Amino acid sequence: MRTRVKICGITRVEDALAAAAAGADAIGLVFAEASPRCVSADQARTIAAALPPFITVVGLFVDAPAARIREVLGQVPLDLLQFHGRETPEDCRQFGRPYIKAVRMTPGVDLAAEARRYAQAAGLLLDAYDPQLAGGTGATFDWTRVPLDLGKPVILAGGLTPENVARAIQAVRPYAVDVSSGVEQSKGIKDAAKIAAFIRTVAVNG
Repeated sequence: MRTRVKICGITRVEDALAAAAAGADAIGLVFAEASPRCVSADQARTIAAALPPFITVVGLFVDAPAARIREVLGQVPLDLLQFHGRETPEDCRQFGRPYIKAVRMTPGVDLAAEARRYAQAAGLLLDAYDPQLAGGTGATFDWTRVPLDLGKPVILAGGLTPENVARAIQAVRPYAVDVSSGVEQSKGIKDAAKIAAFIRTVAVNG
């Protein structure tokens, strides 16, 4: 089965279209105000409307109030929710939408326990741990820490680039890879050539 690709932190229509043209399976729209890649509901709606069919639009939230998430869902056609904070399983599933739960690879984290806890999640997104940042750190983690039989689709994130994604896929064999800073010119501004190189490398190795 081929490895899917999500390009996260999209802030511009042209970057969404570049991801689509290169063969991305999904794009990520960040609704966490602390992030330099945060978009408004209006921006997100415009980006989503510009996409061709069959590309999953993912909305990323970090410990957002339920009312805020419902407000965004009322304005933006999100296919999948991504929870990147300390949300409980009850928090995640209350919206009646498919969701993925990010797990930060803190020392000693029990991924099997997390997979059981978030049993209703469509998948677990594994990201590098930084005590100051919820994501978008640009840092990798030790890929050998990921069990090959987690029982949930694994979306691998954290410091991936066109240069290291082949090694990451060989080590983890994830369902999907998720990249943001590794295909950027600057924070929130993607580089079309890097996106294309990343997706080409995934296609060859995954």
